[in-house]
Amino acid sequence: MTIPHTGSDTSKVRFENAILQALQQPVLVCDAGDNVLWANHAAETFFCVSQQVIAGYKLVDLFPFGSPIIQLIHTVRQRNAPMSEYRLSFSPLRTKKQQQTDVFASPVAEIDGAVSLLFQERTMADKIDRQLVSRGAARSAIGLASMLAHEIKNPLAGIRGAAQLLEQTIPQDDHQLTQLIQDETDRIVKLVDRVEIFGDERPIERASVNIHAVLHRVKLLLENAQASGVEISEEYDPSLPLVFGNEDQLIQVFLNLIKNAAEAIQGSANPCIILATAFRPGIKIGASGTNNRVSLPLEIVIKDNGPGIPEDIRQYLFDPFVTGKQNGSGLGLALVAKIISDHGGTIECESDAEGTIFRVLLPMAPSNRAQKSSWVGKL
Repeated sequence: MTIPHTGSDTSKVRFENAILQALQQPVLVCDAGDNVLWANHAAETFFCVSQQVIAGYKLVDLFPFGSPIIQLIHTVRQRNAPMSEYRLSFSPLRTKKQQQTDVFASPVAEIDGAVSLLFQERTMADKIDRQLVSRGAARSAIGLASMLAHEIKNPLAGIRGAAQLLEQTIPQDDHQLTQLIQDETDRIVKLVDRVEIFGDERPIERASVNIHAVLHRVKLLLENAQASGVEISEEYDPSLPLVFGNEDQLIQVFLNLIKNAAEAIQGSANPCIILATAFRPGIKIGASGTNNRVSLPLEIVIKDNGPGIPEDIRQYLFDPFVTGKQNGSGLGLALVAKIISDHGGTIECESDAEGTIFRVLLPMAPSNRAQKSSWVGKL
């Protein structure tokens, strides 16, 4: 990159500062005494401290004692050479939230003992990687289900028919046993049917979809059923463009997610679900089978204030047959992930003791960029 001629050192400094401020990655510069000299806008968001305030902090005000970040800085000073650490886990003191980042530290030649830090958050990349692994697991389950579905259903039909015949020859008091056999065979058939859905690789029919209308419809459906007694609030971006998707499948996705949220907060003191949408430019992923990168600017968030998802299953949440419910099949979220993947989008989950957030990113309808997703008056 050629730096434009500015005519003065001051202008050049301003130009370089503007470049650093434009970075999406948080950047800090500290001096030999571990005082923070400078931070960019992204660091302000990352550490939840304004730039003016953070510039007066010491590193111990941002990172806990013994933090690997501080150890990395000291090592860079000793070696006077750049160093990087990957997948570092730490909790900034101001946020108390566990972060996993790649950290790139370099000595600043112009200032003795000064070190610059650039943080690259791993959250989105890791979650997308996790989804790719989940899809691989789903495909394995699909292959197994496709192979066994026919062989399973035939004997189940025979077992059910035998139970019906047996019911005609046994005392009335024993009918509950034959009914149990029939109910269980029906349940297994339904489970196989649901697994077989994963094997449907046909391209989905997509069109311009008003995502706010989809969410409002799901809200109305659940308010009179599973979500009765739950406060569901809507925080929508009225200027959101239309989604490029299949309306029926998107209804299925958000019906599943909001229903799960409603079930998770049953028994809470003030059960609440927030539905939110936003436009998030800048997020792109590689499209399967091509060299193209697809933009996913449309964000849909479902947030609840429940007890959170058990930590031991969080990273496997979208794998088939993984569930935190006592009688769950573990296929609901796997199917949600498949549908979102078929739309070219991504889904991620954040959960702790204060609640759970599902975040869906979807592509924008290509031929309706000027249309907005206001659902008022369209239902």
